[in-house]
Amino acid sequence: MTSSHIAKKQDLPPTAWAVLGLLSFPGERTGYELKKWADSSLRFFYWSPAISQIYAELRRLEELGYASSARSGPEELRTKRRYAITAAGREALAAWAADTAEAGPPVLKHGLLLRIWLGHLSEPERLRTLVVEHLEHTRGHTRGELAAVREAMAHAAGVPEWAFPALALRWAERRHLAELELAEALLEDLAEAARRERARPEGAERQAGGDAPTPG
Repeated sequence: MTSSHIAKKQDLPPTAWAVLGLLSFPGERTGYELKKWADSSLRFFYWSPAISQIYAELRRLEELGYASSARSGPEELRTKRRYAITAAGREALAAWAADTAEAGPPVLKHGLLLRIWLGHLSEPERLRTLVVEHLEHTRGHTRGELAAVREAMAHAAGVPEWAFPALALRWAERRHLAELELAEALLEDLAEAARRERARPEGAERQAGGDAPTPG
């Protein structure tokens, strides 16, 4: 691999590696097929690129020599372009996947927890209502997501080439279940906070002054 290719490799966004990763499994696939597979696998633990992003990254990967493509023959009613990973692409992807320095920490932006963090500006009952609403929404959402995850797990079961995607899907299943447990535990924490609030001497300040409650 030339120094020019190494420099370009370092500049590749995560979306490019995700698309190249989809190509790393056996078989050739169209952009549409890659999108369907991303929707039934990647989205459960990372995210699913838009179809426009997938085609943009496929073009980039071809330019780098990491992917190749070929048009279908006259035997198909509609002409399709199918993509495959190249030896150089597989080598680059393996190097990227083995580089833990590039993995980075998981990103968490939990809107409900931001409001709990600002609970000193609200009332315990209002916070409890927010958590109950979140729990009800999560239960409904989780039922659908769990069904989708488990369907994908069943599809991957027994296929040796999909053994590691199956592990990622299993993690996604556990994450959805954990979100329910965390929300239920948060309700208990809020109930305890409400009890402490009621036990506070009348006229005492709710918001303590001084430094932040965390070090730093």
